[in-house]
Amino acid sequence: MNRLLYFARETLVSLRRNVLMTLAGIITVGVSLSLFGGSMLFQQWVDHGTQRWTNGVEFEVFLAVDSSEQQVAGVRQELRDDPLVRDTQFIDKEAAYEEFKRLFSDKPDLVETTEAAFLPVSFRVAPEKAEDTETLVARYKTVPGVDSVVTAQDSIRQLLSITRFLRIMFLALALVLLSSSVFLIVNTIRLATFARRREIEVMKLVGASNWFVRVPFMAEGLVQGAIGAGLAVGGVFGLWWIFDRYRADDPNEFFFGFYVTVANAGRVAVVVVVVGAVIGVLGSLIGLRRFLRV
Repeated sequence: MNRLLYFARETLVSLRRNVLMTLAGIITVGVSLSLFGGSMLFQQWVDHGTQRWTNGVEFEVFLAVDSSEQQVAGVRQELRDDPLVRDTQFIDKEAAYEEFKRLFSDKPDLVETTEAAFLPVSFRVAPEKAEDTETLVARYKTVPGVDSVVTAQDSIRQLLSITRFLRIMFLALALVLLSSSVFLIVNTIRLATFARRREIEVMKLVGASNWFVRVPFMAEGLVQGAIGAGLAVGGVFGLWWIFDRYRADDPNEFFFGFYVTVANAGRVAVVVVVVGAVIGVLGSLIGLRRFLRV
């Protein structure tokens, strides 16, 4: 217990001695981890949105909400007989409603006010060849009972390309800032050890181990990393709120189905906290190497 109290007291003393450097380190860690966590959450958003377009599904034919059974049967038969169509999947109102409830499980008020009858039936269509998509889209747009045809072939490819570029850019910027964070923490620890170098020499002379001397400084770096990670966690959940606040509700919209859950944000937050702690301890160990050789 006495050792813990000593370590805590010494850590607070070190933090107070270098307030400006400590604040700079915390802010840099917070910004860099916010970019890192934001890029991870952004990827989750894209993964959810593009999930329904996998397994060869190239476009979706939405019928009007009030389309008749004859019109639905006519579209089904035409798709079945079309030599350019490899496979179709019919999504009735109940199936559409189940997907709607899954996508908006965290918005019970919206789910309660929406009924299956309000949603359109649709056909998810996989062409025999990807190059036939435009021909098929143009053909089924004019079929009686069809309200819209949503294709994702080019848009998803462009979106994934843009997403990949943004992720690489954000991660590169995050790595640069994380390196700056480690540098600031290293300098903070070095300043702290330099200011207490005579005290450290006395402790070494009376038999204190390297680890006994290291612990308060490691705790100082850990505190900086943890506080910065805490700021980044707030940024991650703020980004989740933005994604959730402006989520598309109309099944006919291209970005319908793009979402992130609280669980996604929570997992990203855990990774951010772990990385923040590692950065703090790593910076401390590097800063102490000059003064404490094993």
